[in-house]
Amino acid sequence: MAAAAEAEIESPSPKIFIPEEWSNAADAVACNSISPPITFVCGPKNSGKTTFSRHLLNVLLRRFKRVAYLDTDVGQTEFTPPGLLSLMVIDKITPDLTIPCLKTPERCLFFGDISSKRDPATYLTYISSLYGYYLKEYCTSEKTKIPLVINTPGWVKGIGYDILVNMLNCMSPTHVVKIRISAENKNLPPGAFWLNEGNSDNVTVIEINAALQDYLMRSILVQKNARHLRDLRVMAYFRQCFPTELPISTIKELTRALASLPPYEISISSIKIKHLHCQVPITETFYSLNASIVGLAVSSVSEELPQCVGLGIVRGIDTFRGVLYVITPVPQQMLDGVDLLLQGFIEIPTSLLQVHCLVGKYHFFEIRYLFFRKNITM
Repeated sequence: MAAAAEAEIESPSPKIFIPEEWSNAADAVACNSISPPITFVCGPKNSGKTTFSRHLLNVLLRRFKRVAYLDTDVGQTEFTPPGLLSLMVIDKITPDLTIPCLKTPERCLFFGDISSKRDPATYLTYISSLYGYYLKEYCTSEKTKIPLVINTPGWVKGIGYDILVNMLNCMSPTHVVKIRISAENKNLPPGAFWLNEGNSDNVTVIEINAALQDYLMRSILVQKNARHLRDLRVMAYFRQCFPTELPISTIKELTRALASLPPYEISISSIKIKHLHCQVPITETFYSLNASIVGLAVSSVSEELPQCVGLGIVRGIDTFRGVLYVITPVPQQMLDGVDLLLQGFIEIPTSLLQVHCLVGKYHFFEIRYLFFRKNITM
């Protein structure tokens, strides 16, 4: 049994190849650290940051019972739908590195966009808050200390570079793993690029090369269609509205299931609505919310930032009854605490909108719009 378990750990996925250089880098982080390491993984787009971060998580879990994971890539999230910044605590090795999976965050904030470009200051504030939570909960004593892996976006030039420098100076990691690609002009500068000249920091910088394929020509890094992956992630999230045994395997089946799902009713008087990154006239508030994805958040007097418990689709609005109809996989007991709806720029996947799921003579999302217009004109 022990040998079988070890074999599973050493070869987490038969479809992926981890180069020796990557294995050595992960081992250096996990085994050469006196205390639980804080590892910052960075590099340009499609260099393999996520794949390496997943591998590093598995390697760290051989030595530590739990590992924290801070996901700062709002466009290509690892364990959540897009638009969220999250802190996870992982306690099990991932059996297949090729299959992303959704997990419930320890801490989650709704940024509401797929890039930090629109509001870098708020983005950095959110990341600082999540990192501060990690320090408070998991670094106050030797008993509570656990490692942290920080995965970052592939935007490493211009403002993206400045954001990375700010993040590094805020977090002070013990290890920085930089992944380089063959196009040198797209890479980060060598060494500890975020430190001013003459400054020193107790950090180990590890530079590795991106790996595109193994000796059998099996690709370990797929050139990603970012929008397609985001759409898949959103659909996988709302697939959680249904039992796993329910046969839903196509986009058409998911759309029909969502169309027939009884929505939650949320009283308009019990919540506040906040639009992120833009201003919406009060008279247009309900127009903008209808048939949109929103962050379901809980505000608190003691918390500076509202905590996000999940996403919802606003399926319809009945202004006569003062009710919002929301589809979400968030359980009822958690919804009871939601008092804030956050609207950003996370869109319903186009593939869902294109499926014709007829109720009478109208398309599923058309009927939501018509229903909404009818009620606001009464």
